[in-house]
Amino acid sequence: MKPGSGAVSSALALDPRSLERLRSDAGAAPDKAIKDASRQFETLFVNMLLKGMRDATPQDGMMDSEQTRMYTGMLDQQLAQAMSARGIGLADVMAKQLSKNAPGASGSGSAAAEAAGMIAPALNLNGGAQRNQQTAPVGETGAAAPAPPVGATSKARAFIDKMWPHAVEAAKETGLPPHFIIGQAALESGWGSREIKAHDGSTTHNLFGVKAGRSWDGGTAAAKTTEFVAGVKQKVVDKFRQYSSYGEAFKDYANLLKSNPRYASVLQAGNDPQAFAKGLQKAGYATDPAYASKLTRIITGSVMRQGLSA
Repeated sequence: MKPGSGAVSSALALDPRSLERLRSDAGAAPDKAIKDASRQFETLFVNMLLKGMRDATPQDGMMDSEQTRMYTGMLDQQLAQAMSARGIGLADVMAKQLSKNAPGASGSGSAAAEAAGMIAPALNLNGGAQRNQQTAPVGETGAAAPAPPVGATSKARAFIDKMWPHAVEAAKETGLPPHFIIGQAALESGWGSREIKAHDGSTTHNLFGVKAGRSWDGGTAAAKTTEFVAGVKQKVVDKFRQYSSYGEAFKDYANLLKSNPRYASVLQAGNDPQAFAKGLQKAGYATDPAYASKLTRIITGSVMRQGLSA
């Protein structure tokens, strides 16, 4: 690696402002800018892969804390830079493609600017994930959540605005903070994007994944779901409750927590998101062994915070 390009690589991964320098170089040295931009994209891609791997591995031990998550994120960033310095092939392919599609000096300059522009969204996401690690609440469990996709905050804000009145009513019944309830609905439904559908394609309004047991005398809908049996992930088809409105769904959710003794510890969680999430998992609300970790990260994560601040 050339000394100059190495400096650019390190700076861009750590400082978003250096992206502007890369863009300005696109006109003066387009070939070099294409290579630098492609290498930066590869570095960010590797870093995001490492973050995804961290997120897929629950870390709920005694040594887990805000500080360890911050240093783990810094380590991942250094690993990504080291791996990309040797190259995984993505940068070379990207550089060749950009150069091929834009031959000539003027075309190469345009391609270099385009390559730099492609990094901007990824760099913003990567920087956001790093800030999450540094400012995450102390009670957060596991590794920092992976960088949210583009538009995640606006999507969360729309979901929160729509469901907030219902969450407030459920909070009055359970004593839980409304955003805890919103967080669980978000986890179960993918912020409303994976709602359980009825046989005719209409929504069941079931945002909490509540199944239809023998005691349920309302409408039902069969849907494929993921369950962990003896620790093994399996796809199964199960029956879920169907509601006439979101208000009914939140009311039934509150009643479920209040009426079942298994959820006593959940209702006693107060303002502790970790206790709330662990209580649900311990009570058997879900079979996913990482359920508590995932739920805590959603409740305390940046997407929730930004959605609530609107």
